[in-house]
Amino acid sequence: MTTATTTAGSTVPSAVPKAEFDWRPLALLAAVLGLALPLVGSPATWLTLTVAGLAMGMIIFVIASGLTLVFGLMDVLNFGHGVFIALGAFVATSVYAGFGGLESASGPAALGIVFVSMLAAMAVAGALGWVFERLLVRPVYGLHLKQILITMGGMIVGEELIKVVWGPLQIPMPLPELLRGSWFVGDAAIEKYRVLAAGIGALVLAVLLFTLNRTKLGLLIRAGVQDREMVESLGYRIRRLFVGVFAAGSALAGLGGVLWGLYQQSVTPQMGAQVNVLIFIVIIIGGLGSTLGCFVGALLVGLMANYTGFLAPKVALFSNIGLMVAVLLWRPQGLYPVTNR
Repeated sequence: MTTATTTAGSTVPSAVPKAEFDWRPLALLAAVLGLALPLVGSPATWLTLTVAGLAMGMIIFVIASGLTLVFGLMDVLNFGHGVFIALGAFVATSVYAGFGGLESASGPAALGIVFVSMLAAMAVAGALGWVFERLLVRPVYGLHLKQILITMGGMIVGEELIKVVWGPLQIPMPLPELLRGSWFVGDAAIEKYRVLAAGIGALVLAVLLFTLNRTKLGLLIRAGVQDREMVESLGYRIRRLFVGVFAAGSALAGLGGVLWGLYQQSVTPQMGAQVNVLIFIVIIIGGLGSTLGCFVGALLVGLMANYTGFLAPKVALFSNIGLMVAVLLWRPQGLYPVTNR
């Protein structure tokens, strides 16, 4: 509640207090890092696992950020998100083939091919997202059950189309020579590709947070979610903004597909559906529609997968489900719940 002070016969409203930032989810992340050290035993092994887990989490964040963006700003449950992941990865393999494969390039040239493949994957996935929104999503705005059914059907059809174009078999996606191997910090091995993936994830996070919180575009989109009619009455076309958001989320999925394909060093038409489960675990942990929550949740999932994979491989099969249950028992709406969600 705001208060007012009177000065020289005039009433001046006091400033509305800002909400304090919630540090507890970050403290949970730090606790996981701290508890893992004595369990792993060796500091070098712990550092290797931690960097690998953080890099894996960054890749998952890039993939999940597109879905978080679409749900958080458009209230659309897109269960067909996986098709954009697979499409991005397969487009990258075609770019590789167009340049004669990474084997024919070396040094910075090979790295340049990787970045070109990422841009191409984002462009193609974004274009497909535009078509996907117009044909499948637009008729079911506000109808969550129908969104789930129609987008899942779209993913199934998309997978079959990918098989028609690229075939049903697994396609290798090797790392360029420049990104193979590791740097050594003492006895700890830090893989070169994981460092690059972590850097791309950090860049995506910074761009998303800046765009949504510091630009007029982000303000219009968030205002359109809260009161679409009011924003349209001011002369802004919210539908076009929403289409752009969906295309941007699809483009991020395409980028994530390239990163995941390089992480696995192979791609399959089913890879999107396989990653879909992990994506939804991340956004549920983080809080539906929260970009920061998605980021923290992805890091937790990546660290948990690597720590449990080393300490108890059998537990690693369901460690992420257990993490999700534990977080929801603590915070039923996720780490950073979005208001009115």
